[in-house]
Amino acid sequence: MPIYKYIARDQEGQSIKGKMSADNESMIVAELRKRNLIIVTIEEEKHSATKSDQPKAHKGKKIKAEDIVVFTRQFATMVDAGIPILQCLDALAEQVANENLKQTVTEICQSIQLGSSLSSAFAKHPKVFDQLYINMLRVGESGGILNTILERVALYLEKSEKLKQKVQSAMIYPAVVVSMALIITMGLIIKVVPTFATIYDSLGSKLPAMTQMLIDFSNVLQHQFFLLVVVIISLVVGGIKYRATDQGKLQMDTWALKLPIFGDLICKVSVSRFCRTFSTLSSSGVSILETLDIVGKTCGNRVIELLVDDIKLSVKEGESITVPLSKSKVFPPMVTRMIAIGEKSGQLEKMMAKVAEFYDDQVDAAVEGLTKLIEPLIIAVLGIVVGFIVVALFLPILNLTSALH
Repeated sequence: MPIYKYIARDQEGQSIKGKMSADNESMIVAELRKRNLIIVTIEEEKHSATKSDQPKAHKGKKIKAEDIVVFTRQFATMVDAGIPILQCLDALAEQVANENLKQTVTEICQSIQLGSSLSSAFAKHPKVFDQLYINMLRVGESGGILNTILERVALYLEKSEKLKQKVQSAMIYPAVVVSMALIITMGLIIKVVPTFATIYDSLGSKLPAMTQMLIDFSNVLQHQFFLLVVVIISLVVGGIKYRATDQGKLQMDTWALKLPIFGDLICKVSVSRFCRTFSTLSSSGVSILETLDIVGKTCGNRVIELLVDDIKLSVKEGESITVPLSKSKVFPPMVTRMIAIGEKSGQLEKMMAKVAEFYDDQVDAAVEGLTKLIEPLIIAVLGIVVGFIVVALFLPILNLTSALH
């Protein structure tokens, strides 16, 4: 299909340049007149590349979830104010700080100018805008409620990102403390223990079992340190590759849900994400099967993804979505009952939203409790390890002193 370049003026006399694909020039004229534009020039673009419809790979700063949240919120505000879509996107492209996102928005503008719909233009960038985002835009376009849908998407993204940040922030402190504890312990074993070992070797006396075990471990670390590092890296890489397989992801996600302390937190996060995504899509008019498709892919846990597949089969057979939920051990009974009540009363979206809000509060409480619990646990473990090292190092001296007396 040929591409035409045009120059036109709006009702205020401002010049507008753009490109549009069409079968002939008369179609371009008709489209520009529909937009109440005064045509200045129209000419066919020579040797137009067919690759223009494809998004270009561009390097730069990674697009973060926060960037998408801010972009969506600003987009929703501008659409709600009645500003035309292309003008919204042009303005956003100018003020976006992230170069990758700026380039992506510019390419979306070009796609729309060439005749693509808004959702189709966004769908050309699946690495930036996920399936949920695209489906919501499609619903907003077809229903004429784009501003409302964008507000819902922005709210959904904000809450999802807030939940993610809460969990991540709860993990940062324990990770830092554990890392520092490991570094200090390794320093003691590699640097301090060999000094005491040299002294005890000169004495020639038999060492207590604790001391001998500590010295042997220190010798292994000193002489086989790089081998141990290679083994650890190999195990980590192997674990990552195993998780990339379907069986590995399923097994690891199953283990994650059964972890003593963190399993409950992971389950609450998954339930909250499931219910919020379902509520957002369903209340926006996305069909139940399409909603379940997206929910399964965005839940972040293979166990729940398989459960969603069971729910889809149940819905296709005309059954309730609570049947497979009640059979599974992932969702708590309270959640299943609330969803069943919502389904029977025709208020499923509202009930899902309430469950999501409830579990957001539960995650807050769990994160706060986890932070308070982990700190004394780490201190206790570190105290035991350091205490063992100190006792093992000074036990021969104490034995020697008692023998002299």
